[in-house]
Amino acid sequence: MVYLRDRSEIEAIRAAAQLVARTLEMLGAEIRPGRTTGELDRLAESFIRDHGGSPAFKGYRGFPASICPSVNEEVVHAIPGSRVLRSGDVIGIDAGVEMDGFYGDAAYTFPVGEVSERAAELLRAARESLLKGVEQARPGRRVGDISHAIQSAAERHGLSVVRTLVGHGIGRQMHEEPQVPNFGPPDRGPRLMAGQVLAIEPMLNVGAPEVVTRPDGWTVVTKDGSLSAHFEHTVAVGPEGPEVLSGGGTLWRDDPPRTAGR
Repeated sequence: MVYLRDRSEIEAIRAAAQLVARTLEMLGAEIRPGRTTGELDRLAESFIRDHGGSPAFKGYRGFPASICPSVNEEVVHAIPGSRVLRSGDVIGIDAGVEMDGFYGDAAYTFPVGEVSERAAELLRAARESLLKGVEQARPGRRVGDISHAIQSAAERHGLSVVRTLVGHGIGRQMHEEPQVPNFGPPDRGPRLMAGQVLAIEPMLNVGAPEVVTRPDGWTVVTKDGSLSAHFEHTVAVGPEGPEVLSGGGTLWRDDPPRTAGR
């Protein structure tokens, strides 16, 4: 079922999504060489709870933590722990918040210290692909228009799109219909309507698009070990066009993306 949210519901989703955005911004200031992903998780959980939210990921289908900090070849769903960040890494932080019965979801991939030019290009292109997809979240467009915009932006930079993982609707549940693939032809799929809220989240690889899941049952990595990046916004389909509910702050004003640990 596809839900159409009224203005009060969209504002409730915005409140949750804004807390996600503030959590990502806080973590961006804490990411530096020598940090562990477990430390970042603890900071995120405290921040979310201190600001009136609940970590939406913790306990979701058995996931043991509050954020998914995915480093280098890790695409998404990495479990935080003892992995130490090093200069030259990239780290994608995916976070979700529940507040007053509504959910927000967003992700941002940070460079750690000095990174290679190819890594920096990956982050710029992945962020661009998200914003190109968001532009298509308009009444009368189709889900496939979002998908095609993301894929086109990625491939212009010689990057591949992960095809087995998708974006999704979001609202009173973390995952709702419709699914939002990150590839495919335009003018396909469900037609978008004002009031829908979507989590749009491209995952791009420097190498091939194929991914595998590690034995922990959660961590998705590139099959060829290449770098990956993940960016995500919670977006309402407004009557006049997209409303980014998880934007704001300094993260999305920085261009190129912020370098952590400097």
